[in-house]
Amino acid sequence: MHYVSHPSILYFGTPVVLVSTVNEDGTYNLAPISSVFWLGYHCMIGIAASSKTTENLLRTKECVLNLPSVAQVAQVNKLALTTGSDPVPPGKLMKGYVYEPDKFGRAGFTPLPADGVQAMRVEECPVHLEATLLSVHPLTSEKINVLTMELKIQRVHLHEDIRYKDMPDRVDPDKWRPLIMSFQELYGLGEKVHRSTLAKVPEHLYQR
Repeated sequence: MHYVSHPSILYFGTPVVLVSTVNEDGTYNLAPISSVFWLGYHCMIGIAASSKTTENLLRTKECVLNLPSVAQVAQVNKLALTTGSDPVPPGKLMKGYVYEPDKFGRAGFTPLPADGVQAMRVEECPVHLEATLLSVHPLTSEKINVLTMELKIQRVHLHEDIRYKDMPDRVDPDKWRPLIMSFQELYGLGEKVHRSTLAKVPEHLYQR
């Protein structure tokens, strides 16, 4: 039986993404988010309007979306409840956030230069997506002040361990184990449960 419910959040399960941006002083910020989806080479992210990542994206119009696997879960968790904003915004202060100017160092991640943007890639993450900002859309209610940002993926970097050997432009889903956020908890994927009918469609037919 189903019941009418009023959950505080609706995080039913989305991939964790580490958004790398450049601060105004030339240092680098790194923030975990999980409100994200892709359509072709376009990406939509949802992010707090008051965050340092938002401030940096609005100023520089570029970032790197780094996708961690389950192997990086401990490092990702070290970034929880940290912010690059000083002072800490009131909403985050209430949740226990602290100011951290060196996110890469705190998590033990290695910064790696990108090809076309100033933001750094995270070497340990199997996927790096260099992106530029296309548009911004406010999503405001009585309780939250969030922006949705449309990004254009400009370059994709895939670690060799997650690619098909004979198809280097395709990710092998049997090798890729993304880190998933579901109702504030961290999970990984299990084994494939069934062959997908949709998988019969050649991937190149979805090209941008």
